[in-house]
Amino acid sequence: MAGSQKETRTAGVEAAVQGLPVLRPNVAGIDLASEIHWVCAPNMDGTGREVEKFGATTPELKRMAEWLKQRQVESVAMESTGVYWIAPYEVLERYQFEILLVDTRELARVPGRKKSDHVDCQWIQRLHSCGLLTGSFRPAEQVCRIRTLVRDRGNLVAAAADWLRRMQKSLDQMNVRVHRAVKDIEGATGMAIIRAIVKGERDARKLAELRDPHCQKSVEQIAEQLSGHWREDHLFSLQEALKMYDAVQSGIADYDQEILRQLAEMEREECRGQQAPKLKNVNKAQKIKSRGEETMRQALYRMSGVDATAIDAIGVGTVQVILSEYGPDLSRFATEKQFVQHATLAPHKPTSGGKVVRKKKRGSASTRVAAALRMAATSLEHSPTALGAYYRHTARRKGGSVAVFATARKLATLVYRLLRWGQPYIDEGAAAYEKRYQESRIKRLTATAKELGYQLMPKASQA
Repeated sequence: MAGSQKETRTAGVEAAVQGLPVLRPNVAGIDLASEIHWVCAPNMDGTGREVEKFGATTPELKRMAEWLKQRQVESVAMESTGVYWIAPYEVLERYQFEILLVDTRELARVPGRKKSDHVDCQWIQRLHSCGLLTGSFRPAEQVCRIRTLVRDRGNLVAAAADWLRRMQKSLDQMNVRVHRAVKDIEGATGMAIIRAIVKGERDARKLAELRDPHCQKSVEQIAEQLSGHWREDHLFSLQEALKMYDAVQSGIADYDQEILRQLAEMEREECRGQQAPKLKNVNKAQKIKSRGEETMRQALYRMSGVDATAIDAIGVGTVQVILSEYGPDLSRFATEKQFVQHATLAPHKPTSGGKVVRKKKRGSASTRVAAALRMAATSLEHSPTALGAYYRHTARRKGGSVAVFATARKLATLVYRLLRWGQPYIDEGAAAYEKRYQESRIKRLTATAKELGYQLMPKASQA
């Protein structure tokens, strides 16, 4: 009896699915795996559907593309399964197919659906033909190439920071307090002292004399922190960590050169040979030059046509992340709210039964951009700009974490307006923002007093 009920329920679901209107007949569905890909597409005569399996090798993927071409398929839908989708996606993209990378986990829980690779591709094809699937955002192929380089470069930057921490640990174990003598051991003075120690220098006075002329502390103050007991095992660890740090830095430089080469191939015609406008913030411009980022800033400007570093708190690294993840064309997002939501910066808390449901953060492009914007927002804590004033007001009312999130969201809207519409960023200044904030506050208090039957009067009028 249970078996007959299950068959009846399955047949009913299949009939309901078959009864859905077909909006796009020339589409295919692919169920991906590590070794075999199952593909469902219309018959060559257009009377029905057929299923074929292909291997995961490149010749098999090319055969899959030819098989789809023979059946006049225009669009292909596939699930974002691990990393298995990347190779089929890129091969089919070269054959000029429209590709939808979809997440069908919610649709997979429909009652009565049989779960198998052979059936899954038919299910995906049917849903795609009925217009029930929405593709994930994926930038153009050239942008994807830069995205790969920028992500790998980011991994190297994290590795360099790790080796820097190991060097500091070795120094601390020898009680050589370089991080107390200078503000940043990665700076000119800090690295000069470390390299001299590795070469054999032990005199604290001579090490302190390596200070940069612009260093705030005197030679005596620095030398006081540089007397250690120089154990051989710690010295060896320091030497090896420095070697690894230098190797990683060399790799980062190679990635920078390749990114610049890729950006040069994406230059806009109207921006060829042009220079980005000078930054109004002189201190920011000097820091960009001192870090050696001016060349990258100019390349990003010629690739996008706008200079996003003109926005307060947005640096060259942040612009690099945004353009490598989304590209210069944000027309895929009709409104800035859609862009902010995709960047996971929309103020939304999923609730169930009156309680906040905590979800794991996605390791996607959107969260990389959100992390970069949140990091940029933290630099506005003491900024004498309107964005800085907004950050401080929000922090006083709702706390620092909310202020970082809210300011990052505001930065995302400014970036969207600049890339999508070319709307320039204009800073009104902290004083103007404070005045506008006070006026709006007075207006709210006046309205509240009026509702309670009172009249708000200034102190001067009362006198």
